[in-house]
Amino acid sequence: MSELLIASIATLAAYLLGSVPFAVVCSRLFGLPDPRGYGSKNPGASNVLRSGNKAAAAATLFGDLAKGWLAVFLARTAGPDFGFAQGLVGAVALAVFFGHVFPVFLKFKGGKGVATAGGVLLAIDPALGLTTLGIWLAVAFTLRYSSLSALTAAAAAPLVALLLWGGGTLALVVSILAITLIVRHWGNLQRLMAGTEPKIGAAQRTKT
Repeated sequence: MSELLIASIATLAAYLLGSVPFAVVCSRLFGLPDPRGYGSKNPGASNVLRSGNKAAAAATLFGDLAKGWLAVFLARTAGPDFGFAQGLVGAVALAVFFGHVFPVFLKFKGGKGVATAGGVLLAIDPALGLTTLGIWLAVAFTLRYSSLSALTAAAAAPLVALLLWGGGTLALVVSILAITLIVRHWGNLQRLMAGTEPKIGAAQRTKT
């Protein structure tokens, strides 16, 4: 089997894994309404939390983070055996992330990608992932805005990557993830500036 074919299969598999909508799956398992029908209508953990079910939100967060981590971990572990290094890891990282953002199973209307990006960063480099997570947590616990936490962590991630590695393929991948996250949160940024952005855990009326 050629290296190109293996890389293509790995990238497609990562995209399909990223497309698994844990927000929808977990909501159904917990007997909750579809998260695309209330709150921000975003199929992600922050919106599931608006249902009031913390367990469902935690399960969604874990699933979204784990799929990003697993895809990149497997690429890093198995890639060298097939002659691949950072190129395959970068392709898989982008594929699993964009699978979440544009999932084939939800007609390409997915989540904003924060948790999946976090899993990707943890698998690429635990120091990068933990530093970015620490920034997210610090903003989340002090200011209680999930979107502001995501925007701050996204802006910081490329800078942390440059400090750790000084550039390279994976630093470019991190920058692409960061730019996409910021673009996906543009509406949140406007609401933050207008003072209308809901805080973490703010309940929303759900629709059945």
